[in-house]
Amino acid sequence: MRQTLFITGTDTGVGKTVLTRLLAQYLRQRGIAVAALKPVCSGGRDDARALHAALDGALTLDEINPWYFRAPITPLLAARLEKRTVILAQVLAHIRALQNSFAVTLIEGAGGLLSPLGENFASRDLIAALRARPIIVASNRLGVVNHILLTLEALPKNRRPDAVIILVSPRNPDPAAGSNARVLRPYLAQQELFTLPWLGDELNPVQALKDARVRKIFAALTKSV
Repeated sequence: MRQTLFITGTDTGVGKTVLTRLLAQYLRQRGIAVAALKPVCSGGRDDARALHAALDGALTLDEINPWYFRAPITPLLAARLEKRTVILAQVLAHIRALQNSFAVTLIEGAGGLLSPLGENFASRDLIAALRARPIIVASNRLGVVNHILLTLEALPKNRRPDAVIILVSPRNPDPAAGSNARVLRPYLAQQELFTLPWLGDELNPVQALKDARVRKIFAALTKSV
């Protein structure tokens, strides 16, 4: 059965690309045909290039990231500076055209769940239209409980029960990092919650995927694949 996982976050720079890249490589190691897309981005194409490397040529950079804008601001405004527009229907058509060739499609949003990606749409609208399983990525630090609960509340109601939460451990954890998962769990219904360990200043995907803790998380995320 084909699956679509949408990797969103509580903010920008919380670890969405790290998770998407590693998950893509984990699935490829298992012999599963996987696409990893970042349909819209602005300010730099490094995230899309990381996904391109993870797929080892399965998709071109432009298939992974067809809408790219130079200004380091929200894609909606960056596109307008270039007198271009991004339309929800076009993004959905691009994703759906690729989905048929892969068992699993990973889609990485830009910024947080409600950050505008184009004209009158955000990651939330893509999740709803694609009926994708949301994966919420957040930095495990003080304040993340509120950020995650707000993000869950903002998800489409029919997608909320299937959401997965990934707390990404920082290099230097603050005092709240050790208790955030424990505080969150009573507020969750069916949602799964995992903590991704600190993987170093420079990500080494080969070494990261040898970590039993990482593999356990990915096995749980893809158990029905």
